[in-house]
Amino acid sequence: MATCHSKKAAEFLKNADKITRHDQTFWGLRKKRDIMASQLPEWENLREYASEIKAHTLTHLADYLTQFSDNLEKNGVIVHWAGDAQEFNEIAYGILESHRVNKLVKSKSMLTEECDMNDYLIERGIDVVETDLGERILQLMHLRPSHIVVPAVHLTRDAVGEMFEQKGISIDKGNHDPTYLTQCARQSLRQEFIKAEAGMTGCNFGVASTGDCVVCTNEGNADMSTSFPKLHIVAMGIEKVIPDYDSLAVFQRLLCRCGTGQPTTTFTSHFRKARPDGEMHVILVDNGRSDMIANERHWKTLKCIRCGACMNTCPVYRRSTGYSYSYFIPGPIGVNLGMLKNPQLHSGNVSACSLCLSCDHVCPTKVEPGSQIYSWRQELETFGTENTEKKLMASGMKMVFENYPLYDTLLRTSSVMNMIPRKFFDFKLNAWSIGHEMMKFPKKPFHEIYKQAMKELAEEKQS
Repeated sequence: MATCHSKKAAEFLKNADKITRHDQTFWGLRKKRDIMASQLPEWENLREYASEIKAHTLTHLADYLTQFSDNLEKNGVIVHWAGDAQEFNEIAYGILESHRVNKLVKSKSMLTEECDMNDYLIERGIDVVETDLGERILQLMHLRPSHIVVPAVHLTRDAVGEMFEQKGISIDKGNHDPTYLTQCARQSLRQEFIKAEAGMTGCNFGVASTGDCVVCTNEGNADMSTSFPKLHIVAMGIEKVIPDYDSLAVFQRLLCRCGTGQPTTTFTSHFRKARPDGEMHVILVDNGRSDMIANERHWKTLKCIRCGACMNTCPVYRRSTGYSYSYFIPGPIGVNLGMLKNPQLHSGNVSACSLCLSCDHVCPTKVEPGSQIYSWRQELETFGTENTEKKLMASGMKMVFENYPLYDTLLRTSSVMNMIPRKFFDFKLNAWSIGHEMMKFPKKPFHEIYKQAMKELAEEKQS
């Protein structure tokens, strides 16, 4: 059963200050992205290259995955293939169990969120520690990410400071200075790095020609997770493979500029083989991606490089927060991914779009998430999840627009509506009345005003 986004969003909208702060924070990231884009004359060319590279790779995926896997194995890396989330979790656990791992430190990975890996491993006695600061905060607060790049930015420093005090991470009570709290987190995490027997990273890009697993971070936690433990596991979705270093150069210039408005991430780390005396495993995960590629109308969703730009610019996401969506990835890209995963469960999210298509224009790989959401709306009836009220209204509007005499009559007489008291418009079917003032209908329809204006203009020219 689909959960309606608007109903969940209504709860968050009750806190006006929180919503305003959330809106301003992510609009700030959007503005930084625009500044970065304006500094590169070749920006639109880069977007086009990125789009073409992704389209090419996805339509030749088997070839590039084979090349990538072969190069990894030549470097001594052990490659695993997982068909779904269950198989991925079993493989990860099998590797850890065979090495008698009790503590795993992991860099941020949306794939492990997708597969619920943390819960799976914790239930089997393995202590899983998130090392990205935002992810660690959320883990300690038992919350899921609200954004794919800055997962905890919706939280205030006071909320984090109080939680650190409760967990014994911070000892200076009442000191919620971000620099101090970050230092406390560093000291706490350093002990986790030292004690861990294994480290796991995600993978932003897998370079087929060399076998490189490229991880982009701003905190260096991926490097720490792979420098202390001798066992390194990479969790990678099969769509993350790209052809070569030339392709990587294109994506590396776009990823951080679009996501956080930085020229580049602080750390761009390449992992090609295990550390000395170590062992490296790469788990390549499908989990529905092959089916997504086969979807003729929506395969472009897999071109996404998870920069988060579509969320930062989306007026609906900014004003409703990530927790109002039913899929674990929110925002425009999350709406599309959720529909590809389970349309019956996540179709309530397609209403979370104003169709401004700002996301189409900022997406670095031209996924066109807003246009795809529009397409999903046309398909809701096939899933049995269409909104009956909207369908009824659309049928009524179709009848009006296809009958010009009726359309013209309604326009000419619409000003009569101004005489009806406002309270009579406040009813369930009129969703516009929630938070809006009803419009004042003009005495003359637009086409009459336009014709009159054109007539006067022509007369003025003649005279």
